[in-house]
Amino acid sequence: MKMVTGFLGGLMTVMMSIIPLSIIWFVLTGTSVLGMDVVTNLTSLITSLGQGGFVGLVVLIIVASFFTNKK
Repeated sequence: MKMVTGFLGGLMTVMMSIIPLSIIWFVLTGTSVLGMDVVTNLTSLITSLGQGGFVGLVVLIIVASFFTNKK
């Protein structure tokens, strides 16, 4: 179980470093990375959370808790 948790943690670290790089790539070149338009996806996610009202705020807090350091 410890090995699986370590692997998934490492995978999340890699994915979280790809997101900023793909945003910079999109801004510089105007093309998507690996067929994913990260800027459009982030914009639609933020828009849907904003239109969700209180529920959107609760979801945002829950999602943000996954990415905070719990040390």
